[in-house]
Amino acid sequence: MKRIFSLFTLLLLAAFLKAEDTRCYELRIYTANQGKLEALNARFRDHTCKLFKKHGLTNVGYWVPLDEKDNRLVYVISSPNRAAHGKAWKAFLNDPDWKNAFAASTAKGRLVAKINSTFLSATDYSPAVKPAKAKGGRVFELRTYMTAENRLKNLHARFRDHTCKIFENHGITNIAYWTPMDANKGKANTLTYLISHASQAQAGKNWRGFGSDPAWKKARAASEADGKILAKRPARLYLKATDFSPIK
Repeated sequence: MKRIFSLFTLLLLAAFLKAEDTRCYELRIYTANQGKLEALNARFRDHTCKLFKKHGLTNVGYWVPLDEKDNRLVYVISSPNRAAHGKAWKAFLNDPDWKNAFAASTAKGRLVAKINSTFLSATDYSPAVKPAKAKGGRVFELRTYMTAENRLKNLHARFRDHTCKIFENHGITNIAYWTPMDANKGKANTLTYLISHASQAQAGKNWRGFGSDPAWKKARAASEADGKILAKRPARLYLKATDFSPIK
């Protein structure tokens, strides 16, 4: 009886651990005005992140481009659902502490020239997104895939059944996989995901190893037996975590 009970408990635990991630994620990319990126980072470090938390928005991760040629801050926040996200964001914007921080930081000019926002849902094969720090640091890679018409499900199947596992075999860490919530952001044909490597040099080695892996070649051939999946080459951006990012 004890063995049956223990097995039942383990099955329940496994089901719980594999529970679908139904949170609302938001990927926001800020293009800072010339010379203002450090001031923008300081505002997040000293004020914004704390105020997000205060109003129920979870700080997932904050990054800047690795090559430092682009004045961008890339970050992800989340909340229980889209409605809660909107309510929390409104409360954040109306917070007197945010208004004071914003006014002080823009006294000599606005920090942000452009904002791009995309609401995202986690795929069923995305790892649990949680704070993590790698020993010795690491390099992140944000990739966006656009599929041919009605081929997104095939791309998901390939990642779920093959790609994610093969990534891990070649030193690539799976961090999160998302699809946009809104039609105008690519809900029907877009996969956005975040992975990491020990370094940029290692990233090149990882990708070469992955690309030449017989298991990958076989999975790719099988998935494209009835036609190509991707409509164009994936977009990618190498990133490094900011000092205030929960994921490093």
